[in-house]
Amino acid sequence: MHSRVRGSLLSRLPAAAVLAFFASPVLAADSPELFGIPLDFILFAVTLLGVALFHHHVLKVALAGLVVISLYKIAFTGFKTGDGIGGFASHMAHEWSLLVNLLLLLVGFALLARHFEDSGVPEVLPRLLPANWLGPFALLLIIWILSGFLDNIAAALIGATIAASVFRRKLHPGYLAAIVAASNAGGAGSVVGDTTTTMMWIAGISPLEVISAYVASAVALVVFGVPAALQQNRYQPIVHNFHAAHHIDYARVGIVAFILVAAISTNITVNLNFPESAESYPFLGAAVWGALLIAVPLRKPEWSLLPEAIKGSVFLLALVACASMMPVERLPAASWQTALGLGFVSSVFDNIPLTALALKQGGYDWGVLAFAVGYGGSMLWFGSSSGVAVANIFSEAKSVGKWLLHGWHIPLGYLAGFFALLMMVGWNPKPV
Repeated sequence: MHSRVRGSLLSRLPAAAVLAFFASPVLAADSPELFGIPLDFILFAVTLLGVALFHHHVLKVALAGLVVISLYKIAFTGFKTGDGIGGFASHMAHEWSLLVNLLLLLVGFALLARHFEDSGVPEVLPRLLPANWLGPFALLLIIWILSGFLDNIAAALIGATIAASVFRRKLHPGYLAAIVAASNAGGAGSVVGDTTTTMMWIAGISPLEVISAYVASAVALVVFGVPAALQQNRYQPIVHNFHAAHHIDYARVGIVAFILVAAISTNITVNLNFPESAESYPFLGAAVWGALLIAVPLRKPEWSLLPEAIKGSVFLLALVACASMMPVERLPAASWQTALGLGFVSSVFDNIPLTALALKQGGYDWGVLAFAVGYGGSMLWFGSSSGVAVANIFSEAKSVGKWLLHGWHIPLGYLAGFFALLMMVGWNPKPV
């Protein structure tokens, strides 16, 4: 009984954080307000609170929130692109590429993860991972490294797939949170590892200006990784079976590599040669699905995964669409304090529009901002695409109370990494 009450109280924190951040007068937009808070944000906060409280009905809550917010914007406030239904249509026409890209990536990487799981490689990995708690920590390190050159969704799904095998699908909630955190932290300093850093690259920021985020993410990995590994080792150690015969399907391994190479090469090619078109077409998602379909004659994907993967993806897209309609017109002056706050806000508020607004504002240390908005979403399961992807595999992760209670080391890692970066590198703001 006490644990349920505690979980309920904890689940109210995300909405409270959003409301507190946006309650500042400098953020007030041309929208009706309640207690000084634009009504748009209140509706979004109620949606997030509903997701937190009714985690067995998250899709229905998210879609209901999307409908209510859309109707409110159409009837009362309008959009940047215009008023009424026409403004809504123009807004969605601007957002369609991002939404379709996320849909294709989430569903495509779910199929990729099953290819990897069926390849036999996860069954061999227990031979390579150390015994005791160092094994779970080594797996987090692998995820962290993979995320530097893969999309963090792919790194999280591959890591979760390996974990499902080596821990016999018995994963501690704190370790599930750590898998997501490792994938988000690993991509924070790489312009090909996270959507937010890719946006910075497209805006003209040098990859060398965001690489300092690795200082923070390395510290965070140790801070959250060690306690998470200890949690998992106590809950379910790695299962070693050195005498079992393991067959590796190298065709599936090749397919996984082919899909990832297609995604990475497409990302680099588009960003270098066609940056003006990067936001107008879902190039990454199309590349992943093109590679998947090309490989069908060699090995068929597990098509039966599609309904559940699509369902989970639609949930995320509904929240992203809601976030895109928020009147985030102004931010406080660029400073390390603002960047620190944006990290917490990104755990409940889509970090893509936050990053876009910060780029327009300018004056940030881009390495600090990259870590804040990249890692910050790890503090809640629906705060990042990788968190939603992992929750699609392990439904027990869809509990804000458990995520906060057992993943207490995730925000601790954020604070430790953030201030370690400030002390070791400093705050070096630069214009776009």
